[in-house]
Amino acid sequence: MISEKLARIIVNTNYNKLPENVINKSKLCFIDFLAVSLRGSRTKSGKAVKNLFANGESSTVLGFEKANCTDAPFINGVFAHSLDLDDGHRFAQLHPGCSVIPASLALSEAYDKTGKEFISSIVAGYQISIILGMIINPKHRNNGFHSTGTCGTFGAAAAASKIMCLKPKDIINALGLAGTQAAGLLESDHSGSMGKHLHAGKAAQAGVISAMLAENEFTGANLIIEGNEGFLKAMVSENHYENYKIKADNLFDNKKYYINDVYFKRYPVCRHLHSSIDAIIDIHKQMILEGTNTEDIQSIRIKTYEIASEHDDYNPQTIESIRQSLPVTSAIYILNGELNLENIELDHEIISMASKVSIDKDNDMNKLYPWKRPSEVTVITKEKSYFCRVDLPQGEPENPFNQHEIMHKFHNLNPKVDLDVLNLINKLESYKMNELMEILNNAFKS
Repeated sequence: MISEKLARIIVNTNYNKLPENVINKSKLCFIDFLAVSLRGSRTKSGKAVKNLFANGESSTVLGFEKANCTDAPFINGVFAHSLDLDDGHRFAQLHPGCSVIPASLALSEAYDKTGKEFISSIVAGYQISIILGMIINPKHRNNGFHSTGTCGTFGAAAAASKIMCLKPKDIINALGLAGTQAAGLLESDHSGSMGKHLHAGKAAQAGVISAMLAENEFTGANLIIEGNEGFLKAMVSENHYENYKIKADNLFDNKKYYINDVYFKRYPVCRHLHSSIDAIIDIHKQMILEGTNTEDIQSIRIKTYEIASEHDDYNPQTIESIRQSLPVTSAIYILNGELNLENIELDHEIISMASKVSIDKDNDMNKLYPWKRPSEVTVITKEKSYFCRVDLPQGEPENPFNQHEIMHKFHNLNPKVDLDVLNLINKLESYKMNELMEILNNAFKS
């Protein structure tokens, strides 16, 4: 039974047994989450969800007062996913932090837990959501499901169960309840709507509710994943179990902590665009060194893998759809020398430059995905052409961001916050989470 194996992983995740690199990565994930969520609290979707809920007493809403422990994870989850800047995992094809950390954070405060317990729950939540994502993808994604919303619900339930110290039978019930709430359709993402943000918030909230119900003997399906009418059959494939059993067993037997494979993002756009943007950065630098003007560009040719090539909207209508548009985001960088929250917008010059971008799917590159996310960019000017290939974007574990770079990201997103307060996270283990969050959130609000 898959849920039983997942419950065993959750129970056996223990701070005292975690390698130092896993502890350090969990702290980086927390800093990155705080950076993105705090800035995300000021987005249109962030303000909308904040206005839905009354203040509570137990759990921090980043940048604001507290809410109850079921509303806070919903709000913070939307904050975390509203900028397209949160962490992700390329093999699981999801963003784990935006659902796992809000669930863990809310209950860590509500249940008066320590930093060590918080770290353990984050690691457990990432482990479960990533394992499920790797089992079911790419088929799950190709069927139109947003793994952040679906697998993220299981991950949030895992983190919540760990914080609450649930027994294995109760964890199985929590996972069963999480599975029947797991949701999220890619149409919300690729249509440029805020529904994408909703997936993360609902996943975080559903995970918390599932664990709290299970603690009160509310039952969930034991075979929610592999059952005849369960998650695999409904959301992945008719040939649901045997096709995935070997893959699942290999992942369960692997002693690896998958949080170490999580990437961080530099640009507030879909991850599938990042390799192309990194290539454009290199070309842009060459053009500047040689004194070539952007007005001299005649065409920009991008060759990449299939999923990236499908992000080809030349006329996006919303900020969310711009973040999914490879031609428009490429044009923004070429014209501005940067791609950030301040310059994601459309004007006639950007539209004109985007029209010079052509995108081709390359079969050889497609065979490399998801082990690589390759892109080749050629910029042709009146005098010469420039070329760059990138196989993996910045921030992947093979090309990681360090703590200094994550702190720099925090400052760029939240320049009014004194970064010294974040040094407390290096000593996370010595705090109760409600005490730590009171200090941090006071700094965030000042």
